[in-house]
Amino acid sequence: MARHAFALALASAYSLASALSTPQVVPRASGPCAGNTATTRSQWCEYSVDTDYNSVVPDTGVTREYWLELTDVQVAPDGRQRSHSAMAINGSIPGPTLFADWGDNVIVHLTNNLDPSENNGTSMHFHGIRQNYTNQNDGVSAITQCPTPPGSTVTYKWRATQYGSSWYHSHWALQAWQGMLGGIIINGPATENYDEDLGMLFLNDWDIHTVDQLYYKAQTSGPPTLDQGLINGTNVFNSSDNQVTGHRWNTTFTEGKSYRIRLVNGAIDTHWKFSLDNHTLTVIGTDFVPIKPYTTNIVDIGMGQRYDIIVTANQAATADAFWMRAIPQSACSDNSNAQDIRGIVYYGQASEQLPTTNGYDYDDSCADEDPSNLVPYVAKNVGSSTWADTQGVSVAFNDERLFRWYLNTTTMVVDWKNPTVMQVATGNTSVFESSNAVMVLDKADEWIYLAIQTTLAVPHPIHLHGHDFFVLAQGSGQYQPGTTALNLVNPPRRDTAMLPASGHLVMAFLTDNPGAWLMHCHIGWHTSEGFAMQFVERQSEMLGLMDQEELNDSCAAWASYQKTYKVLQEDSGI
Repeated sequence: MARHAFALALASAYSLASALSTPQVVPRASGPCAGNTATTRSQWCEYSVDTDYNSVVPDTGVTREYWLELTDVQVAPDGRQRSHSAMAINGSIPGPTLFADWGDNVIVHLTNNLDPSENNGTSMHFHGIRQNYTNQNDGVSAITQCPTPPGSTVTYKWRATQYGSSWYHSHWALQAWQGMLGGIIINGPATENYDEDLGMLFLNDWDIHTVDQLYYKAQTSGPPTLDQGLINGTNVFNSSDNQVTGHRWNTTFTEGKSYRIRLVNGAIDTHWKFSLDNHTLTVIGTDFVPIKPYTTNIVDIGMGQRYDIIVTANQAATADAFWMRAIPQSACSDNSNAQDIRGIVYYGQASEQLPTTNGYDYDDSCADEDPSNLVPYVAKNVGSSTWADTQGVSVAFNDERLFRWYLNTTTMVVDWKNPTVMQVATGNTSVFESSNAVMVLDKADEWIYLAIQTTLAVPHPIHLHGHDFFVLAQGSGQYQPGTTALNLVNPPRRDTAMLPASGHLVMAFLTDNPGAWLMHCHIGWHTSEGFAMQFVERQSEMLGLMDQEELNDSCAAWASYQKTYKVLQEDSGI
């Protein structure tokens, strides 16, 4: 067992893990892995980038085990000290990256050591991890588990059935944007060669006030304007009296080498355009889907999305230092430091020299990358469907005059102490509460077509748990069944895609993974304000996949804590 010890003592454990599934695993050949060098990145042991990862998973026989601790911390990522604490995994923001190889088993122990008097449960969601037949490990409060109270530990177990880049984050209230997030790297083949892997590059918005402090404004008068952005957890801040604090993220290139960078948009409410002055970006993956490489100067990245890019260092003759830019798009979100969220790439030895390079021209927008560029390398077509549904997006004040988002007529509210999986386990599912926003999908291996549309001039990043979905259509105006053209031939696949402003998004997925799967807008304010629904998929199979004893124990621990500390639920519950 490969043990990744991040130096912490475990509290008494409450494991929410069900037994790992073994979907059509293929034994690894004896002897060390060959291939996957700088000139053969398409190879991976006896597999390759041509292998269909939906039907073949390497049987590595390896388990990666991690111990993580969530604590309150004082941070100053741009040199400014907040009056209120943030939250960190093992003392850092972003938290430590979880590494695995394609096919490995992964075990993560998460201990909640937050101040119990501050009314903080927690959970950990492994964004984009499909959780094949391990739904109870998806880490969503009030859906797949009760929150984990302070002083307790939850254990998650899952298999790395895909490869690429992603992130983990809390799925309880707004904790993810208090700092509870970190990277996930699943090593595997790639669709383009490169020399070095620089790992995760997080793009986050930030503010001198915490997101909890800003949430009241978001509920009463709309999304607040944040005052900062961070690249891998750091940036500078130029105050009104021209005092500069903090430091910029930087790295060093060697002329002639190529570098893989794994971009993650971990923001609460910022759509980024990412670029590196004078350099071309080769995009090789979107979310957990390897794609046919394409080149661009700028990558659009919505909240929750990931792009794997390769940059070739071929500009030493131009300058010694270059600006790396993450630019918030005012078409969907404001940031008062929008033009100074930058890192630095040096050629040769890093120095105090600031770049003098100029950025690329761009149109301010919050759209996805052109779908014609997002061609999955392993081609898959979409089958016909007799099941289709359309969800309209709207927003209104509730009885307390607080904004709530609706899909059709429902804004999600789920109960922390009675998660969906508990309702399934106890058989109380004949009639789900309407506020649970449940859509039941009983048939196995059925194609589901879902259209989401809005007349509001606000785009939304839509994330589906438990599946990669196929993007059949995405554009302005309302979806017209039978008229709107649907792309059924190897369309883009991903787990997070943009619903355009005043537009529509049509997706499809196959009911091939039993469980309760959340779908929601990944704007943090909107998730807490109820912009979500859930699919209860193949319910009759869910009970046999659960560890009911651990579910009961963990929910009892939460109920006791919630009662003792009088914890009130003030948002959607997810």
